[in-house]
This record gives sequence, structure tokens and C-alpha cells, in this order.
Amino acid sequence: MLSDHLDALRARGRRALVCYVTAGHPDRAASLRLLRELPAAGADVIEVGVPFSDPLADGPVIQASSQRALEQGMTLDASLELVREAATSVPVVLFSYLNPLLAAGPDVLRRAHAAGVHGLLVTDLPVGADPAREAWIGEGPLEFVRLVAPTTPADRMAEIARHGSGFVYLISRRGVTGVQEQLAADLPATVARLRGACDLPICVGFGISTPAQAGAVGAIADGVIVGSALVQAAGEQGVDAALELIRTLRAALDGIQSPVIG
Repeated sequence: MLSDHLDALRARGRRALVCYVTAGHPDRAASLRLLRELPAAGADVIEVGVPFSDPLADGPVIQASSQRALEQGMTLDASLELVREAATSVPVVLFSYLNPLLAAGPDVLRRAHAAGVHGLLVTDLPVGADPAREAWIGEGPLEFVRLVAPTTPADRMAEIARHGSGFVYLISRRGVTGVQEQLAADLPATVARLRGACDLPICVGFGISTPAQAGAVGAIADGVIVGSALVQAAGEQGVDAALELIRTLRAALDGIQSPVIG
């Protein structure tokens, strides 16, 4: 469903808006409401982050949200139950570190699929790092979304894409997640390099928080990923503010006149 959904969006010229939420943040009820209402606000895909005690790749906003959710008892299986209960109308990608998946048992991918998850992104499992575990995921029922860093050479980009499905998550800049005032100056060149190395839809994340940034990224990529800004809005201002943020980003993406390249 994830690949078909993104292919259909690209065929229509609609930029995908991928929204990241931390499961159980700011609390379970708010998290559930976000999952249910984000599609109507403009989300095309929802990434559900599994809270983890050592989220090294995440910035302070996501780290704090993960800790808050853990303190309230959120686990991987509880995250799957949230997805099941939300029964959202758009594809769901489970966003996790490797350890929670391994601790959940060998049938966790099947359980996730049964709960309504369509894809999986494992933050700390780069291509070639652990072939056996990559095969376990790749042969499972979930589409395997892979990360590409901006410093990745073109041949490595092609290798990563060959081992992924759904879409490629292009990290917009070096460092950890978090809101930023400006996009990386070399982002257009990085997107073009990745476009030449793969046929999968390209969604760009890390630091996108304003309509202007979303519009700039949407002009060169197939999709925009918003995480820290959405999590921060939900935690500090509430669900209504988070949904309004997504509506403004959706409007910016819908205002793009040029067709999707590729």
C-alpha cells in the first residue's frame, strides 16, 4: 500500500506530506487523536516513532518526547495498539531503533502488519551493517524505508535504494533532527544526485518547520517530512496547534505549480 500510495500521489503531482509523531506523546489520548485527525489536516503518510531510551540520532525535541512517552508506559506493543485503534486512512510507517524490534520477538513484523503498519524505518540499521537482520526485515510484510545522508556518494545512494522500498528518506543536513531556520544550500544538488541514482519517491526530512521551507523542498522533491516541529507543537501548544501547522504546510505544498520531477 505504501508504494502504490506514493506512486499515485506522484502521478497526480501531489507532494507527499509525511508527518512524524512519537507514540504516546504528549499522552496517549493526544497521540491517538493526532493519528486519527492528521489525514484530514493534510498528511499523506504518518510515521509513528517508537519511544526509545537512547535515541542518539534524534534531536532534543524528539528525545524529550520519547522520554515523556516512556515515563507514561509507552512501549513498542503499546505503539502498535495505538496504530490499531486509530485505524488511520493513510499508510503508517513504524519508525524505530533496532533494539526495540529485537526485544519484541521474531514475529514483531507480522504483529505490526496486523495492527495496520505498512512500512518500517530502522534508524540505526544502515545498508550492509547486518545482512541477516536486513534480510529478516526485507523478507517481512512491511516495506523497508531506507535513510540517505546528504554526504552519501551516488553509488552508495543507488545501493541503498536497491535495498529499500516505499520511498527514500533523504536527510536534509548533517546532524540530528530538529527545527532549523534555513535549509541546507546544497539540498537541491543532493536531491538531484539521489534522483539520478534511484527511481523511488524522494521525501526530505530534518528541520522542515515552516510553509516556506515546505514549499522550497516540495519544489524539488516528491515529499516533505515534518517531525520535530509537529512534536513540539503537540507537546507545547496541544493537538489543535499541531493540526493547524500541518494544514499550513499542506497549503504550501498544494501551491506548487511545477510537476514532480522523475
